[in-house]
Formats: sequence, structure tokens, C-alpha cells
Amino acid sequence: MNSSLYAKLAATNIRKNAKNYVPYILTCLITIMMFYMMCFLAKNTALRTMSGGDSLIMILGLGTVVIGIFAVIFLFYTNSFLIKRRKKEIGLYNILGMEKKHIAKVLAFESFYVAVLSISLGLSFGILLSKLMVLALGKMLSFKISFGFEISGSAVVTTLILFAAIFVLLLLNNLRQIHLANPIELLRGKQVGEKEPKTKWILALIGLVCLSGGYYISITTKSPLDAIGLFFIAVILVIIGTYCVFTAGSIAVLKVLRKNKRYYYKVNHFISVSGMIYRMKQNAVGLANICILSTMVLVMISSTVSLYIGFEDSLKAMYPWEIQVTGYDITKDEGETIEEVIKEITDSHQLEQKEIVTYRYMYQMAKQEGNQFLMTDADTYVYNDGAVLYMISLEDYNRLLGETNTLKPDEVFVYYTNNKLTDDTISFGKENYHIKAMANASEVNLVFSPDMVETYYIILPDKDAFAKINHELGNVTEDINRIQYFYGFNTDAPSEKQLAVFEDILALRRQADVEPFQSLRIQSSEYMRSEFLFLYGGLFFLGIFLGTLFLMATVLIMYYKQISEGNDDRERFEIMQKVGMSQEEVKKTIHSQVLMVFFLPIVAAAIHIAFAFNVITKLLAIFNLTNIALFATCTLVTLGVFIVFYALVYTLTARTYYRIVKQ
Repeated sequence: MNSSLYAKLAATNIRKNAKNYVPYILTCLITIMMFYMMCFLAKNTALRTMSGGDSLIMILGLGTVVIGIFAVIFLFYTNSFLIKRRKKEIGLYNILGMEKKHIAKVLAFESFYVAVLSISLGLSFGILLSKLMVLALGKMLSFKISFGFEISGSAVVTTLILFAAIFVLLLLNNLRQIHLANPIELLRGKQVGEKEPKTKWILALIGLVCLSGGYYISITTKSPLDAIGLFFIAVILVIIGTYCVFTAGSIAVLKVLRKNKRYYYKVNHFISVSGMIYRMKQNAVGLANICILSTMVLVMISSTVSLYIGFEDSLKAMYPWEIQVTGYDITKDEGETIEEVIKEITDSHQLEQKEIVTYRYMYQMAKQEGNQFLMTDADTYVYNDGAVLYMISLEDYNRLLGETNTLKPDEVFVYYTNNKLTDDTISFGKENYHIKAMANASEVNLVFSPDMVETYYIILPDKDAFAKINHELGNVTEDINRIQYFYGFNTDAPSEKQLAVFEDILALRRQADVEPFQSLRIQSSEYMRSEFLFLYGGLFFLGIFLGTLFLMATVLIMYYKQISEGNDDRERFEIMQKVGMSQEEVKKTIHSQVLMVFFLPIVAAAIHIAFAFNVITKLLAIFNLTNIALFATCTLVTLGVFIVFYALVYTLTARTYYRIVKQ
């Protein structure tokens, strides 16, 4: 046989198997296109020149890695559906006289055609749409994009190398399967798994334990810092549990339904349950994949949308004032000098300082044991019931709130963020104080930025108490234990004037003759706005981008599963029609089976989201998003839209299944 015959046979095979190959090629094409666009954005030098561009480039680079890993896993997964449908045809070639080396050449040409078509079209669409993606990103992040057409040579090369390698590996994997199988196995390839599976109670138990463990971690995580490490453990446990429960638990449930005579001995239930039992092992893996992908889409889109919508709240929480000045060991006279000089700057810009706040406080980390706080170090406190203490003098406290409270030398006021202290006495090492009043921090306008661990605000009677507590809890030589100075104000001026004032104050720090400013930290909420917008906007863009990719994967898995199930069920339904079932009864049976199978993953995904809600809110707190109502709303809206889309896909795939079955 000459090479042209192999090439023609390969082209004919692709054409005759169009309903299997077209979705596969479209998947490859879209994955290649999205990888190139993400790679193009990550390598865009113009983004680096903008404020916040480095964080955006890092996020886009992470997205490139995620899409690359996803491409390898998912294309192997979809290729397995494709080769399963082809095994009978390949086995027939073998029986009719074609040697396996000849079949290998045909498969090589098929892979070559698919690779060339997918890569060329994927890169073409990626290059054409890359500018649109840059414009969309620019619109989202509010920065101007210069018009012009650009092709990233490095992104093209990276895409070519990655996907050429993937297609070579796919071909080698297909050849391995063909080489190891005999012709009879190939002819029966698509029927593998017809033997009724046994109920694997141990595997089902492992799945329940893993799911329970993941859920327990999610709902009991208390602090954002704990969530960073525990979230990934919970994710792994839930993924393992999902596969085990779908694989073993689903079979157990189906067999329980089969034992229920009132349910089982109905026409549509009888066919659906008995049919699914015989292939549930294969079904379960696909359904678990759909469940996990659906959960990823929901989490990714809802969390990134929340961050993007609530970025102003996050910015305000981190930087409550337009201009913030902080420093260590600033004396009263130095503080007055700082405030006078900055007022001269605002006056020069014809701006009035509003909502002026100035105070001194001590920031202390401690190990908490009930109402007692003990010395610890910065590296270990978060893993040992750590807490953060903000301590402020009564004098500054009264001035901040405009009140005239009094405290005895052994009394304090306490404000907590989450956990109320259980006693009326608080201890700092060996120093004990009576709690005169205690309330939630939300009830008073305290001016500290939110922390990621349990936080308490302690109002001390005088400066002597600072020294005593500092001696008990920390090393006075460390900056973190020294008295800190804060000065903040608003102007309600346009962003340009706010930035001008900020730049003038920064300039003072560079002057050697303005001593108090040398050690100060100057911050501007307006200056940080672009940093926040690029970070949260970049995460939002990545979430939508990856969410779309995972959604495409979900749809394709559903489509291939319906085709696979339809072909496998066709003979069964022909037999049922021969023994008296009408077309309408067949259709009802199909509807019952598909409904039972394909809505199970979305129900499981919704349960995963419900249990993960607590730990996700803790992770969002790391980004200073504490608006739980906003995240809950975004989650419910995302879930609702996804269910509608999922139902639409279900309707279309059910029709495909029915058309195949009644052929």
C-alpha cells in the first residue's frame, strides 16, 4: 500500500466519522485559540509599563500554565471517547487483512490532519481575536489601548511546541492501545464494561469519608490564613470523594432502586436503572468530571465577579483615607510638624483636609488561650491560635470618637472582630486587667485595616500600660512592637489632585533636611486604585476566561457521553420495541434515564458550593473582600445562570441521544 492510499483512507475516515471528529476538532481549535490569546496577553510588554501591570502579568502567566495543563488532560480525555468509537472499525480493518503497521499509518495521517487543521485554525482565530481580548481587558481595567495589529512570535512558538507535543503523545497513546489489543477485543471495544459491576462498599465508604472530611474543613475554617493551606486539602478530599461516590455510591444506589419493586417495575424506570447499572463504572467517571468542572466554573466565576464588583469596598477597607501617613516612634512635636507641613501642601493645592484622624497605637501579635494572651513569634503565631492586638491609649480613643470615657489603671475597653471573650478579665502574660466594657468592633468606627486572623482592639488607660504589655508580649527592639503613629485625612478632590498631593508629600521624604519624613510610610488610596483594579480585574478576566474553557469541556463531555450512550443503547431499545414498547414509551424512558444521569452532577456541584461557601469567604478576606452578602448574591446568580445553560445543553444532548437510539 502506498502513502497516498493511507492519506485518502484517513481523510475518508474523518469525513465518515464527522459527528465524532467535528466536536473533537472544535475542542482542539478552541483550546489552542484560548491558549495563544492568554500567552499573548501574558507576554504583552505594554502591560508591564502600567501601574499594577506586574501583578496582572503574573496572573495572566498563571492562566497560561493552567490552560496548558488543562489542554493536556482534557485532550487526552476527549481522545479516549474518540478512539473508543473507532475500535470496532479498526478491528474490522485488521480482520480484513490490514496489518497493525498499516493501521498505524492511517492513524498517523488522521492525527496529522487533525493537528494541522486544529493548530492552523486555532492560531488564526487566536491571532485575529487577540486584539479584541486586549481591548476587552483595557475596557475592564480602564486603561487606553493603542490601535494596531500585533502578532507575538514567542506566543506562536510556545503554542506550536505545546500542541504539537500533545498531538504526538495522543498518537502514541492510540498506537499503544491498537498494538496491545487483538482484533476481537477491538471489535468489542465499545462494549467493554457491559458486565454488571459489583457494589464496592469500601470505595463508597472512602468516598463518603473524603467528602465528609472536605466539607468539615470547609465549614470549620475560622481564619483566612488557615484557609490558605486547608482549602487545597479540602479540594483534594472533595475531588477524591466525588469520584469514589459517583463510581461506587451510584452503583449502590441503583441496586437499592432495583430492589424497590414499586419503583423498579415501571417501564421507564426498569429500562433506565437496568441500563445504567451495566455501564455505571464508565458513566460515573464522566459524571464526576462534569460535577468537578461545574464546581470549578461556579467557584471561579462567582468569586472573581465578587472581587471585581467589590474592589472599591476592598480598597476602602485597606485604605480608609485618601492620604495615610504612618511611622514609628514619632514624638508629639514631630507629629505636629508632619501635620503642619502636609497642611501647607494641601493648602497650596487649594484643598481642605476633612475627616482628619491622628493617633498612636501598638500592633502586637500574641498566642491566645481563652482570655489570656502570651508571647509568641511572627513565624508561628498563626499556627498556634494566634491573634492580633491593636492597643490605643484612652486619650487618643476619646479624641477619635469625641467622647469623655474614663478608665482606672487596671481597666480596659475591648472590641472583638469574631469571638467575644468569655470572662471579664483579660491577661497579657502576667499583666491582668478588668474589662470595663466589651463590644463588637463593627459597633465603633475603629480605623485599623482588617487582619486575616482573630483581632482585638484594646483601649488602655495610659502610656504605662503600653510599656507593661510590650514587656510581657514582645521584644521592644522590633519595629512591630514599637509605638506607631498614624495620620490620615480626606479631601474629596478629583483623582488628579489627590495624586499631586501624594507626590508632593513623597518628595518631602527625599529631602534630607525634613527629618521626620525620612522614616514615614506615605500611602494614597487613589494611587493604589490602579494596583487593586489590575489585580482584581486580572483575576476577573482570568476567571471568565477559564470558566468559559471549563464550560466548553463540560458541554463536550456531555455531548460525547450522549453519543456513546445512544450507540450502546440502540440495540437494547430495538429489542424493547420488538417486544411491544411504543415510540412514546421509548422516549419517556430515554428522558427518565438522561434526566437522572445528567442532573446528578449539577446537584452535587451545588452541594459542593454550599459547603465551600465558608472557606471561600475566608479566602476572599485575604483580598480584603468581607462583603459576604455580595459573594452570596454573585454565587446564587452564577448558579442560576449555569443551571439554565446546563438545562439547555441537556435538552440538546437528549435529542441527539434519541435520534441515535431510534435509527
